[in-house]
Amino acid sequence: MSDLAAAIMDAAERRMRRGGFNGFSFREIAADVGVKSSSVHYHFPTKAGLAAAVIKRYTTESAEMFERELAKEDNPVKVWVRAFRGTLHSPDRMCPCAVLGASSEDLPPEVAAEVKRFFKMCQEKIVEHGLSPDEATQLLSTITGALVVANAVNDFSVYDNATREFSRNRKPAPVKAAAGRAK
Repeated sequence: MSDLAAAIMDAAERRMRRGGFNGFSFREIAADVGVKSSSVHYHFPTKAGLAAAVIKRYTTESAEMFERELAKEDNPVKVWVRAFRGTLHSPDRMCPCAVLGASSEDLPPEVAAEVKRFFKMCQEKIVEHGLSPDEATQLLSTITGALVVANAVNDFSVYDNATREFSRNRKPAPVKAAAGRAK
């Protein structure tokens, strides 16, 4: 991928974190990057193609980050709570998949498919590391919901309060965690 294509994706990701799929235009991306709109269209002929590429990259990078963190910390609850808390404290404050997931029914199919792939990846990794599928769903629902509410009320303590009790009560089953790594 060229440096320009990466810069276009970076700009699109920042705007999607703030405003979702409808929160950016090619003209705005071009202005952010300092190129003409035609350059954005050259690399990404459609808005849906650009958004899908951004989420696909985000999923890949997130999966790699989760694996690195899970190598240091056996408890997937702590890893996911920390990761989404880090998102809350980033300049853009939202996970682009959480933003897009809230409106997935209105997304172009290729974008919705990538958002779904992100959440499936998260759920599968959590299950591989010891939680049941239901617990993985509860964890993802808790952290993404807490992220949204904390941003909506502009109070980061909401996230910590919502995830604290969940973190205390949800521990991975050691046998499953070991079995998941042996695959």
